[in-house]
Amino acid sequence: MQHLLELKNITKSYIIADTEYQALKGISFTIDKGEMVAITGPSGSGKSTTMHILGALDTPTSGKYYLNGHDVSQMNDDELAAIRNKEIGFIFQSFNLLSRTSVLDNVALPLVYANVKRQEREELAKKALEAVSLADKLANKSNQLSGGQIQRVAIARALVTNPAIILGDEPTGNLDTKTSVEIMKIFQKMNKEGKTIIIITHEPDIAAYASRIISIRDGLIQSDKLNKPREE
Repeated sequence: MQHLLELKNITKSYIIADTEYQALKGISFTIDKGEMVAITGPSGSGKSTTMHILGALDTPTSGKYYLNGHDVSQMNDDELAAIRNKEIGFIFQSFNLLSRTSVLDNVALPLVYANVKRQEREELAKKALEAVSLADKLANKSNQLSGGQIQRVAIARALVTNPAIILGDEPTGNLDTKTSVEIMKIFQKMNKEGKTIIIITHEPDIAAYASRIISIRDGLIQSDKLNKPREE
């Protein structure tokens, strides 16, 4: 069976002030369609570098990365941009919404880049907002919403292109505990509906919502374990 994604002996090095720093030292793992995986570790562990490679935001120094059978590790910038637009829905800690733009237009933005016609863009954006229980807020500006509502808009924006993977980088990092729980429940619901979800987090409480936890330390995989997902 073909895995949804596969990392094979991935290394990543950076040159910092004439010194080579190895962020990843040869990591390998696979993720299958429909999994909900947390990638966790302390600051400087290599988890953010792993996220950048998984999200086609960066390429490895060596090793292979396959997504849906495509060798992402050999792609040029234009090919990486196409993968990001079609295959991956991003959710960041900082939300990255346009504050003076309506919720509907914020969610539809990835479809503009994909050259989808306006009427279809709006229909797909409304459907994505319904999935996160925000259909009543589509005319609001994002600066008129609470932090939790803004993050739900960001989730809807990630969903709108129907990507193969939803990739969350510390998606609850700016939220209080109660709102974080609400957001993680949305991820669990999406996962039960068949979405593949990867969460990057340094918080064990957040990782506990996933059905599998990959722990990274010092650029190496420390553990890769199945988990009984936390449910409130």
